[in-house]
Amino acid sequence: MTMEYFRYIMEIVGTGMDGVGVLIVVSGAIVATARLVLHRMHSTGNYYSLYRQDVGRAILLGLEFLIAGDIIRTVVVAPTLQNVLVLGLIVLIRTFLSLSLQLEIEGKLPWRSEVAHGDQD
Repeated sequence: MTMEYFRYIMEIVGTGMDGVGVLIVVSGAIVATARLVLHRMHSTGNYYSLYRQDVGRAILLGLEFLIAGDIIRTVVVAPTLQNVLVLGLIVLIRTFLSLSLQLEIEGKLPWRSEVAHGDQD
């Protein structure tokens, strides 16, 4: 009885994390679009690049919540071998997307630190 209640709560938490992830992506895209419209009205320049960065950041943050929701539901609610393998594939795909977006946004991979010109030996 207690374990079933715990699984039910974790299912709700996992689904809630998915909802937050989707909300972040959608609201981030809306905010980025609003910033694009305002920026284009007041100035010229590289507004497309800034728009892509804003949307990319929203997608990256949303992906983190979506992965967390998948992990919670798979590990706690239904930890079968098939579900764990599917989760592994989902995490692998989303990690690849995250790395690709990070490279697009910042121009470097997350584990590469930038060295200041004066700090080089």
